[in-house]
Amino acid sequence: MSKRFLLLLLVPILFIGSQAASVEQSESSQTMAHPSELYFSSIPANPNVYRKISIFSDPQLKKIQGEIFPNSPFTIEQLFVNDEGKAVFKIAEKGYILADSSVIFSDVVQETQEKKQDMWLKPGFKVYDRPLINGAKEKNTPLSPYTQVTVLRTAKTLRDEFVEIEGQGWVAKTFVTEKDNRMEKVQELLNSKYNSPSYGIYVKQLATGNTAGINPQKEMYSASVTKLPYLYYVQEQLNKKAISPTTTYKYIPEVNHFKGSYEPEGSGSLSKTPDGKDYSVQELEDKIAKESDNVGHNILNYYVTHQSDQDFQKTLDKIAKKHWDVEKRDASAEMAGNVMEAVYQQNGSIIEALSSTKFDHQRIARDLPVKVAHKIGDAYDFRNDVAIVYTNSPYVIAIFTDHSDYETISKISKDVYEVLK
Repeated sequence: MSKRFLLLLLVPILFIGSQAASVEQSESSQTMAHPSELYFSSIPANPNVYRKISIFSDPQLKKIQGEIFPNSPFTIEQLFVNDEGKAVFKIAEKGYILADSSVIFSDVVQETQEKKQDMWLKPGFKVYDRPLINGAKEKNTPLSPYTQVTVLRTAKTLRDEFVEIEGQGWVAKTFVTEKDNRMEKVQELLNSKYNSPSYGIYVKQLATGNTAGINPQKEMYSASVTKLPYLYYVQEQLNKKAISPTTTYKYIPEVNHFKGSYEPEGSGSLSKTPDGKDYSVQELEDKIAKESDNVGHNILNYYVTHQSDQDFQKTLDKIAKKHWDVEKRDASAEMAGNVMEAVYQQNGSIIEALSSTKFDHQRIARDLPVKVAHKIGDAYDFRNDVAIVYTNSPYVIAIFTDHSDYETISKISKDVYEVLK
């Protein structure tokens, strides 16, 4: 027996470090040497197998009594040399296997690194009680895709790299990302519930620039949403000190007749007929933002945009990122969203006025428990709203509808909020 053991020690030993990284490699890749030439000289920790192997009932490995498959836990109790000079493992599962280092390997964590950071989960992940080595068990957790988690450390095994999620378990690193991926879920939501030619929906997360939508570039009649770019232009003039909140303008008949003016008989509380009174910029912008006042729009923009002059139209097309015909008032949800984002970036009195309107009990703002700045528009069968929603990561949402209702707009808004809140 001692001579055989001495002979065994002279045989080259192939340790686990020389094995291929994947435990799923094919049998054809294990042709470095015949198994009888590659024996272990010690018991490997947490053993696993690259491919199916036989379990024998006798130390001479003559009588097969079972099999071990990859990733099936088993325990090695003893290493010895049998009468034929072969290295053999006695296993706790009542049997013997060839101590073949080309098939059996030590399935342990190779290295770990402390690395605490916030990350986002991707779909398809599984959570384990440890990095995925033989014997690791899948766990049930409350974790869901597109949510933020805290990663504590990373670990490498022969199969993959894993991250430990605080208080939950281990997940393959390929299923986490440093980038906020919630807009992917928003797009999935919109596709599954609101994919209709009657809707134009545009959502943009301002911090990431990521967008989602349904027919976002489809142009519809925007109605009073076209007042929004005029409010932007007024804010620009305020910022440039070209006008001030106390600047006044007289309500004369001409204000109701220019390219981009609205019928005075429409929404708002100002007089439907010219009264010759002077109204301040502050009063007019409040009327437009809070009541969607047609006359207020006409007065302010008759004087400030000089009846929708060339400079105004150039400014509008730049912020909308497409030509917006203020007479036809056709626009897309994306165009409206672009303008609302521009108003938000101004961070002036206009955005504050849009945050407290007579329409906050309906449409985008209705069911949201956070601040919302929005501009509505109604005409014929079109019901529209465009907003900034002030979550921890504010987002733009524009919803244009044809032959729909306020309730639908509110539902779309709430569904998106539940993802991005």
